[in-house]
Amino acid sequence: MSAQHPEGGFNRAMQYLTDQILTHQVGPGTRLPSERELAELIGVGRSAVREAIKVLQAQGLVTSQVGQAGGTTIGSAQGISFGRMLQLHMALKEISHDELTETRVLLERAATENAAATATTAALQELQQICEEMAEENDVATFNELDTRFHVAIAQAAQNRLVRDLTIAIRQAVAAHILQAERSLQDWPKLQARLVTEHHSIVQALIDHDQSRAAALAEAHVRGAHAVLLTSP
Repeated sequence: MSAQHPEGGFNRAMQYLTDQILTHQVGPGTRLPSERELAELIGVGRSAVREAIKVLQAQGLVTSQVGQAGGTTIGSAQGISFGRMLQLHMALKEISHDELTETRVLLERAATENAAATATTAALQELQQICEEMAEENDVATFNELDTRFHVAIAQAAQNRLVRDLTIAIRQAVAAHILQAERSLQDWPKLQARLVTEHHSIVQALIDHDQSRAAALAEAHVRGAHAVLLTSP
């Protein structure tokens, strides 16, 4: 039998693994067979399987661990691959901060408006708790993580997983730039207090089930943060 071209084996392995996900044969938390078992199942070399798994790992679709309890498991992804794609497009100047912000305004308005109608008591309590933690946080990086949690929690409260994943992706794509901008601000505590106040106002609009007010506050919040933190390319 003639030797299989390495690229052909890789493509077959990728096709098989992605088809397994797309046809719901496997889902989050599913542990995949070993490299050897997959290679035999697909009819390719182990190196082709290994490279395909590395690509899926880079996209956030699978996680791999070594050791006795190791193996490859299907992940939840939650915006990771979207975020990396956006970072690459931004690095190549194909997407600007302005375009990303306009997209975020559309997402946040829709998510916040929906959350005002659908948010559960538990979801609202979580948002209030995040606001309280943000008000007390002195570390800029931790504050930034809490800020991301807040906006993702709103998308989750709106009960739209795609909006949640896109929210995570956009936050991930600009995270390093925002953190650098926040750390360079001379009056960071003032901006921190303003952001927390705006968050509290958004949460109150959600509690009041005021959809139009919640959406307007979310847009003003995103545009205000953009003006301070994302004005440089």
